[in-house]
Amino acid sequence: MLKKQTVWLLTMFSLVVVLSVYYVTSPQLTEQVAFEQKSEEKDLKPTDEAMKGETATEEEVTVEQSNTASDDLFTALRLEIEDERSKLRQELNAIVASNNVSAEEKSKAIDQLQQLSNVAEKEAVLETLIKSKGYDDALVRVHENQVHITVKAKEHSKKAANEIIQLVQSELGRVQDVAVRFQK
Repeated sequence: MLKKQTVWLLTMFSLVVVLSVYYVTSPQLTEQVAFEQKSEEKDLKPTDEAMKGETATEEEVTVEQSNTASDDLFTALRLEIEDERSKLRQELNAIVASNNVSAEEKSKAIDQLQQLSNVAEKEAVLETLIKSKGYDDALVRVHENQVHITVKAKEHSKKAANEIIQLVQSELGRVQDVAVRFQK
């Protein structure tokens, strides 16, 4: 009976930890509301201009929509990555808390949890470093020896991609496969 209570307590504690991490890392609701208000203000500007006799060109509307779509893409990708990692953390925590698993398997699960935490930390550092180079946004995904980087930038060049790759290699060491993709 005591073992069941201990397992239950550890499971609930793990759930609280996972939810706390998710809450801390998730975007705040106030930012989303402000974003929606800004988008409404942008929508009003072409209408005001149209009242003055000017009309917004199709290109201006497309640029506004693509910026919104790009922001939504980055948010969706971040949420997808966080959901995958959250599920993996739950599975690994269940292995650690299980009484039916050998000590070696528990040790491997703990190592994987630590590695997952290290990867998430390195991704966040790289995203911050890339943004500090003057880019609007960046999304870094590390999977084994592959690094996929999506950068939101108005202009892109091979030189900029090489700078980002060198930044990644200086932070992570020699990585065999680094892919940089620019998004407008």
